[in-house]
Amino acid sequence: MSSPVLDRLMADIKDAMKGGDREKLTALRMLHSEIKNLELIHRQEITDESIAGVTAKAVKQRADAAAQYRAAGREDLAEKEEREAVLFRNYQPAQLGRAELEALVKECIQASGATSKKEMGRVMALLMPKVKGKADGKLVNEVVGSLLP
Repeated sequence: MSSPVLDRLMADIKDAMKGGDREKLTALRMLHSEIKNLELIHRQEITDESIAGVTAKAVKQRADAAAQYRAAGREDLAEKEEREAVLFRNYQPAQLGRAELEALVKECIQASGATSKKEMGRVMALLMPKVKGKADGKLVNEVVGSLLP
């Protein structure tokens, strides 16, 4: 099955090759390699949803690496990691805003019947399949915690 996101990634790799943009080419090839590992190593079919998961993981890794480089005083490497994270976000689905996320959380709280933070797991079980790849896990956790008494 062909994925429109994977097709766009391949087209961008070709454009980076033709344009001679080595940094972009290297980053995109790395992302492509991680996506292909799903198919080859993990025996998963490549879908837009699976690509969103790989991309989200790659963005998070870049953000963590940038923070570590900053702490070590390596601003040049931190900026490189941030540029890669921005580049990878182009292959993610549109991220949910806080207001949209709060609305989904309220629906899931009502559907689960949760009344306290002790029941946060029930809410998260309903919510995570709906927001997978569309919202950062930390933000989801924060919003659920703030809306449960």
